[in-house]
Amino acid sequence: MYDFKNKTVIITGAAGNLGRACALVFARQGARLALVDRDQTAIDQVRRDLPTGSDTIGVAVDLLDPTAVQRMVETVTTRLGSIQVLANIAGGFAMGPPLHETTDAQWEQMMGLNLGSVIHCCRAVVPAMLEAGGGRIINVSARAAQRGIGHMGPYCVSKAAVITLTESLADELKHQGITVNCILPGTIDTPQNRAAMPDQDHARWVPPEALAEVILFLASDAAHCVTGAAVPVYGQS
Repeated sequence: MYDFKNKTVIITGAAGNLGRACALVFARQGARLALVDRDQTAIDQVRRDLPTGSDTIGVAVDLLDPTAVQRMVETVTTRLGSIQVLANIAGGFAMGPPLHETTDAQWEQMMGLNLGSVIHCCRAVVPAMLEAGGGRIINVSARAAQRGIGHMGPYCVSKAAVITLTESLADELKHQGITVNCILPGTIDTPQNRAAMPDQDHARWVPPEALAEVILFLASDAAHCVTGAAVPVYGQS
């Protein structure tokens, strides 16, 4: 469908449900993959599940540590060459107490996982993309970024910030060959969500594979005119 041969793609959160789906669709299109997550064992399992002959490396890194992220990008560039695509999949979700009872630690956790990880990766990768003459960055926001929801304040705010960050980066880089977009998933059909919400109609949720296909499109040459977009992917919910 798309040709990613000789293109290097960094996927953060590669051991999660969406990260695994993204790794598979990019591998099928011939991409060189840098699979990034916290757990090396989990990354190695993802690599084993990819098609035979896939050109991949796995890098375990704490995305909340900007120095470690910079080292990761240097490792990827050394081993796989210039970076064409950054897919910022890593993130987290947590319900919480009312806002007036929310602790600094709860705020910092959501802001770090969902916004800080994206900032650190973009800051490390953009200079390499500028030097290479272009690239694609895809971030993951959420449907919940569109309005505040009770007991989800830190999560909603952190994901809303991802949209604003995406728009700001896109505006800064639009004349330099780098596009920056984000997706807004609805409820993703994962084993964890099914266990948490067993009475919901799971058929209306968004399969990780469907989200991965949208990310693949945004990373492709076909989307070269799309930048600064927040793409809703809500399924039938």
